[in-house]
Amino acid sequence: MKKVLIITYYWPPSGGAGVQRWLKFAKYLPQLGWQPIIYTPENPDFSLQDASLQKDIPKEAIVLKTKIWEPYHLYKWFSGKKSENANAGFFAGGKKSWKKKLSVFIRGNFFIPDPRVFWVKPSVKYLKKYIEENAIDAIVSTGPPHSMHLIALGLKKHFPNIKWIADFRDPWTDIDFYHELQLTSWADKKHKRLEKKVIESADEVLTVSQNWANDFEKNHSRDVKVITNGYDEDDFKNLFEIDSSKTIITHIGSINKDRNPHVLWKAINELIKEDGEIKNKLCIQFIGNIDLSVNESVNKYDLKDVFKHIPYLPHELAIEEASKSSALLLLVNNTPNLMGIIPGKLFEYLAMKRNIINIGPKQGNSAQIILQCNAGTTIEFDDIETMKHSIMLLIKRELPLNSTSREQFTRKNLTKQLVQLLEK
Repeated sequence: MKKVLIITYYWPPSGGAGVQRWLKFAKYLPQLGWQPIIYTPENPDFSLQDASLQKDIPKEAIVLKTKIWEPYHLYKWFSGKKSENANAGFFAGGKKSWKKKLSVFIRGNFFIPDPRVFWVKPSVKYLKKYIEENAIDAIVSTGPPHSMHLIALGLKKHFPNIKWIADFRDPWTDIDFYHELQLTSWADKKHKRLEKKVIESADEVLTVSQNWANDFEKNHSRDVKVITNGYDEDDFKNLFEIDSSKTIITHIGSINKDRNPHVLWKAINELIKEDGEIKNKLCIQFIGNIDLSVNESVNKYDLKDVFKHIPYLPHELAIEEASKSSALLLLVNNTPNLMGIIPGKLFEYLAMKRNIINIGPKQGNSAQIILQCNAGTTIEFDDIETMKHSIMLLIKRELPLNSTSREQFTRKNLTKQLVQLLEK
């Protein structure tokens, strides 16, 4: 069996979207002749934990862990928010204090590319010794955090004949919050210089959407492959029936301020003004961590009676809860790189065979997949009338669903694509 070293910050018991992609690849790689060797921090700073994901780690996997030092405890001490996940706290909505503004400036200009950069040198040293003692056939680094790519870059210098795939789950200098980092000209140039070095040095560059691949190719003049995220059929064997007592529209996952669906709140507010009974027929349900701006919008439009927030649930429980819904809400970040954003949950929505209401650009990659699979509708950020119409069709049970062509997005099929890339 061939061996692939996967360098990833996120690994169970970490929860959330960041862990899913390479956990699922690792699950199916042994069936295709590749043994995954995972390198991940022993003591990472993450706010979401999901022990249920550990069941997907294959018995063939080797998991290597070393301690990481991250400056987030300094942020928590400085900000006085000891319970807050610092990485998420940097870009949360609401009014920013001078302490938070200063913290963002320091994070952007002194910790390049991210606060995990202190793990790079000790990791290169550790993995260099491991590879010398244990032959491997390929290296994968997945970011963000993009410090993972710098670890692989360091290894590439020592082992130039080992194939390296740099996987970008999100862009680097085109990521949606890059403009919020308050970068000096010097820091901006360093980010771009490191990004260029990684992309030029990797044997293959991989990302999750065609638009992002096009952006990388345009900026760096090299071929970039696309393997989207997907869904694992094993996760969708015990779904609930749709709740017939009420029209439930559910969103799974974290929501930042750029994902707050203003058009949804405005549309429901107008519908209730037109027909007060809609309050009794409709439920907008968010499962996961939400930004302060969401609660502000709910209060502004007086929607407390139709809004339900369930804090973060383990992955399998979130799927079970969402499967009771009439429709599933997909929210594309209203940011400059929005055309290439494909939230990983889109594919799990496809697996649940529920109508998808996508709020985002109709020409974006998410909208194209929904159209291709006949899985729902896309509504632009300011199209209140279409949103009202779609909600009323759901309430009247008149929104048909003819979902097709999902199988190409199963984790098994996507892992086959990865293996083709590894063996190319």
